[in-house]
Amino acid sequence: MDNDDAQIGRILSRREVLALLGGSGVALLAACAPGALASPSPSATTQPTGAAATTAAAATNAGTALPSCIVRPALTEGPYFVDEKLNRSDIRSDPATSAVRPGAVLTLNFLVSRVSGSACTALSGAMVDVWHCDALGVYSDVGSASGQKFLRGSQTTDASGSAKFTTIYPGWYQGRAVHIHFKIRPTSSSEFTSQLFFDDALSTQVFAQSPYSQKGTQGITRNSSDGIYQQSGGKLLLNVTKSGDAYTSTFDIGLAS
Repeated sequence: MDNDDAQIGRILSRREVLALLGGSGVALLAACAPGALASPSPSATTQPTGAAATTAAAATNAGTALPSCIVRPALTEGPYFVDEKLNRSDIRSDPATSAVRPGAVLTLNFLVSRVSGSACTALSGAMVDVWHCDALGVYSDVGSASGQKFLRGSQTTDASGSAKFTTIYPGWYQGRAVHIHFKIRPTSSSEFTSQLFFDDALSTQVFAQSPYSQKGTQGITRNSSDGIYQQSGGKLLLNVTKSGDAYTSTFDIGLAS
């Protein structure tokens, strides 16, 4: 059983939003629209112990105008992170055997920005780690899959802030909604960790296919029943498009400085 259902974050109240704007010592991640103003934030050298998730409306209603960047909540790392130092874009295979994990191909592109002053600019040189379970809910390098390294890898963002991965649509296991873990490390001493989620209806469609259909969906945890997803406020739900038998998604996220 995965212990990454331990809740470490929450949605901020309106009063806490206003306090945060004038506070210090909390790192924030923001999803930035082109040309958006940045949400004021102190140093990002420390990972937050609580998830900061706010909306512009909360502060606007209180008489303080927030810029249009949306804060992304930090979520628990879970028990299955292994710093494999696998610098690769295609994470489907085990590097020792070259055996590719079966499943619907998913291309996942992170666009990482630096939020500073009044702008979001592309952040190059940040390490992005991704790890998740296979089509049947199994993680590599733990338990019976110890020593294997499938569906794990990292990429350094390029000049446009992009880090792209070729992987598979993740399966599910009891107690958790369908998700992908990620970690962004802009420097060796700073990091931000969270999770990405998928639309329930889309997951149902994918899981009707092989090899997912071997497990079925009886007992699956939907987003509405996942405590970690509830902490995200819906801000970590991927927008996935289908092309043939493959899927693609781009996730914009900005690191506040």
